[in-house]
Amino acid sequence: MLAQEFMRNALVAGSFVAIACGLVGWFVVLRAQVFAGDALSHVAFTGALAAAALGIDIRAGLFLATILGGVVMGALGDRARADDVVIGTLFAWTLGLGVLFLTIFTTNGSGSNGTAGVRVLFGSIFGLSTTDVRISVVLAVAAVAVLAVLGRPLLFASLDGAVAAAQGVPVRMIGLVFLGLVGLVAAQATQAVGALLLLGLLAAPAGAAHRLTGRPYLGLGLSALFAVGSVWLGLTLSYVFPTLPPSTMIISTAVGIYVTAMSLSPLRRLVG
Repeated sequence: MLAQEFMRNALVAGSFVAIACGLVGWFVVLRAQVFAGDALSHVAFTGALAAAALGIDIRAGLFLATILGGVVMGALGDRARADDVVIGTLFAWTLGLGVLFLTIFTTNGSGSNGTAGVRVLFGSIFGLSTTDVRISVVLAVAAVAVLAVLGRPLLFASLDGAVAAAQGVPVRMIGLVFLGLVGLVAAQATQAVGALLLLGLLAAPAGAAHRLTGRPYLGLGLSALFAVGSVWLGLTLSYVFPTLPPSTMIISTAVGIYVTAMSLSPLRRLVG
């Protein structure tokens, strides 16, 4: 398997994407912002297809749209809750725009690029080039570096925002930067598992880690480990059984890990 260049590219890029998703996802679950990941999947789809319809690099639209989408949700504050009608309607409209851009692209674009919409929705991890791998590695390292700087104040603000604000922590600004970071990681994950499935890689490993331990550092490590394990096992299964889509197998593995963690959650008291 490792003798194949496309598999090596998929494993390297997928591993770095998984590390970023696992670490950022742990805070997403802690802050009860899983809805943000779902909303950003709509934004990722629309941004990428808008770029395709305009004839520019899909990655430019993908990253720009998701990062801006995350910042907008951060600016909305409490309005960006899963039960808010305004934010739900806004992102449903965003998904509708994505369908419009897909129609424009498939009508006016060349036949050779007609699979762009499918690639955005379901990912193309086996089709990543060496350049794509390098971009994924650089962005993952950048995301982890930003998270390392934000880590302590972000944890403080996540656990008790009122007390953190009283202690001088810029809670609102940290929330803006964090959701922008979630947008960056979501765009990165979209290239691997697609817009429809990125929420699974962002939330399932982190949710499993939260089920097993309440210790921040241990939880972050477990979340990253579960995400990387999901990518490696999912890609291996897809390689051994070529009829199984890699994105589906990655997310299925992540969900399987979460279900297992649910059954083991009574053991949480043993690991903190």
